[in-house]
Parts: sequence; C-alpha cells; structure tokens
Amino acid sequence: MRSYRRLCVQLTQGDRKKIAAVLSGGIQPTRVVLRALALSQLHDGKTASEVAANVRLASNTVHDIGRRYQDGDLDRALYDKKRPGAAELLDESQKQRIIAMVCSAPPGGRARWTVRLVAQEAIQRKLVPKVGRETIRVLLLHHDLKPWREKNVVRSGTECGVHRQDGRCSEDV
Repeated sequence: MRSYRRLCVQLTQGDRKKIAAVLSGGIQPTRVVLRALALSQLHDGKTASEVAANVRLASNTVHDIGRRYQDGDLDRALYDKKRPGAAELLDESQKQRIIAMVCSAPPGGRARWTVRLVAQEAIQRKLVPKVGRETIRVLLLHHDLKPWREKNVVRSGTECGVHRQDGRCSEDV
C-alpha cells in the first residue's frame, strides 16, 4: 500500500467552469464524470479517502486523479491518453496480393472463394506467413469484395458480356 501525503488540489476558475460544464453537459463517459466529481470534492478540501467513499472509487485512484491534475492539467486528469491500438497484421503488398488472388478464379474444384479458403490459400501460396479468417474478412470488407456470394460460372461465347438498358448487347451496336 502506498503512503500519501495530503492532497491539496486548487482548481482555477476556468477549470471549475470546465468541470461544471462536464457535470451538467448531458451524456458523458462515466469515468470522466467520476473524475470530475473527485476533483471537485478534492478542491473543496476533502481527503482522498473521503472522496473515494463519496464517489465510490478506490482512494489510490482518487489520489492519482489529483496528482495528474497537479502535474499536468485538467484534460490529463479527466481523460485517458490516446492508445496506440494493435499493429497492422498485413502490409500493403500482402494486402494487394491477397486481393489479386481473390479477384482471380478459385482453386480447382471450388465454385467460389470463401473467407476460410482465402486464408488457407494465402498461407499455402506463401503470400503471408500466417493470417486469420477475421483479418481476411475485414480486408475484403474494406475493399467491398464478397467473393462467397459470386459463383464463377462459365458462359458460352455467344452470350453478351454487357447489356444496355434497351436489352441489346453492347457489342451489337
């Protein structure tokens, strides 16, 4: 357990107005509202343990909020830092090769590409060392591709590839 000296939080007039706006400003994230309440009560002279009991946070958390306000500013005390997120699993060239593979005909004996088949073939063809179905699904979604809905049908040479509005083949015109 950490030992703390008494927190002495003095909010500036502008910060008090910002906290009042957060508390009366409609829908806000719960953790931001609780942090604003904790800072407000710390400003009123209450101890971290009293504030923790009132706001239902741990006293360590209340102390950390007050310390972040003293060290930084109000935004640092109320809001979390931006998080970097997960790293990209596929680089651009790998994405392009997978998309090109999906745009080609499916392997022999298959009528259409499925997400599972794309993942297996990408690994088998050594386009990527490993890839999951969800990564493939999101990649195809971003490129507006749904190969599992399209069946590759062999058409006879007599059919027209593109039809006009009047029903005639564009090659006939």
